[in-house]
Amino acid sequence: MILEYNGRIIDPMSLDPTWLFLSLVTSGLGFVLFVYGKKQQRWPQLLGGIAFSVYPYFTPSVGALVGVGMVLGVGLWAAIRMGW
Repeated sequence: MILEYNGRIIDPMSLDPTWLFLSLVTSGLGFVLFVYGKKQQRWPQLLGGIAFSVYPYFTPSVGALVGVGMVLGVGLWAAIRMGW
C-alpha cells in the first residue's frame, strides 16, 4: 500500500513478524561472520558478514529475504571451497 501526502509518495514500513525474525537471524549471522573474519583475517567471511548484516534492509518481502540469503550463503560456501 502506497500513500500520498502533499504530492510525495510514502511507502509505509512493513512489520511482518516473519520478516523481522528472519532479518534478525541473518543480521546476527552476519555479525558473527564479520567478527570471525576480522579476527582470523579471512576476507570471505569478513565480506560475507557485512553482506549478511546489510542485505535485510533492502529486501521487501520474506521470499526475497530467503532467496538473497541463500544466494549469499552459496556464494560464501563456494568462495571458501575454492580456497579463498
